[in-house]
Amino acid sequence: MRRLLTAALAVPFSVALAVPLSSQAQADQVYAPPFIDHTEWVHWGDLSSLRVYPTPTGRQASGVIGTKANGDEAWTEVLADSPDADQPGMREQFICHWQLAELGQPGKVSWNLEPWRPVVSPDAMINAGCNPGGTEEPF
Repeated sequence: MRRLLTAALAVPFSVALAVPLSSQAQADQVYAPPFIDHTEWVHWGDLSSLRVYPTPTGRQASGVIGTKANGDEAWTEVLADSPDADQPGMREQFICHWQLAELGQPGKVSWNLEPWRPVVSPDAMINAGCNPGGTEEPF
């Protein structure tokens, strides 16, 4: 009986391992910080950009529906590394990147946030590819 039960449980388990996780199953996974490796300000003329370098776990957790709390934690990590990032529109740009960057450009070296971009609605932010007010910075 024990062998029969073990065999009966092994088949569904093997099948489950071969099937990709659904969005809900991915959201139910626990992602542990840190989500951000480091940040770096860069400048070009009068313009500046905060480069946010996610950890592998940050990349994995971002873009998964249901990881808003992880995105909030990641933003806290950004502010801990670069307190001057706490400017209008910067958090919104970050959350947009958290939700979309790994879907649109998987493995992009950094997620870039600019304080000179206009503050816009969430829909306008998404429609602008997280870069309202123009294309990605030239530097």
